[in-house]
Amino acid sequence: MLDEETERLHDLIGPVRFVLFDFDGPMCDLFAGLLAEDVAREMVRRLEGWGLRDLLTTDERREPDPYVLLRAVDRRSPRGELVEELEAWLTQQELKAVANAWPTAHVDPLIRTWTAVGVRLAVTTNNAPAAVSTYLASRGLLECFAPHIYGRTQDLGLLKPHPHCVHRALRAMGADPGAALMIGDRPSDFLAARRAGVGFLGFARNPRKAGLLRGAGGTHLVSSLEPVLRCVRDGRC
Repeated sequence: MLDEETERLHDLIGPVRFVLFDFDGPMCDLFAGLLAEDVAREMVRRLEGWGLRDLLTTDERREPDPYVLLRAVDRRSPRGELVEELEAWLTQQELKAVANAWPTAHVDPLIRTWTAVGVRLAVTTNNAPAAVSTYLASRGLLECFAPHIYGRTQDLGLLKPHPHCVHRALRAMGADPGAALMIGDRPSDFLAARRAGVGFLGFARNPRKAGLLRGAGGTHLVSSLEPVLRCVRDGRC
């Protein structure tokens, strides 16, 4: 007799033949050695140093997510030199962070198990593709995804929650959205998956993350990838 959690995972994952991973969160804690909040604060300091403090609202200047800040600057100065410089700087921070990134528990064997049973994998993220590739290579996992790594492009208006990276992955793999699942830890991940018609499994490592995902409409949540790994290994998903 399967327990309720395993039955729910079976119903969600059983038909899946394509899995799209968000990167920072479900796969690793990218800024484990340097908090994302610190990167966001440094971005604000850079803007203030350039005399552009008023480009952000008071709430935005307190924002702990550097990707939210990058989108905000892009909305007010789209595709300008300022955005290009900030995006390039953020990419360098991501590449530096890879060296100290901490893998999410159970994700490495989950990736390998899904690959072994013929499920095709992609990364769909707001992070720089170079940072993703560098991290995956360091874990010996690049071959499980390459070439299907779809990250931040020069058009920052296409960052999630826009479904652009999800659509790119689906098209490149020839995937039916109904046979695909996205694993993400942010409301923007859920919204991108929903807009692309893709199933969604929320990875909520703490109650705050769970509350944000549920508030966005996410209903299938796990606090650990261990039951997902167990489900796939047992052949139940």
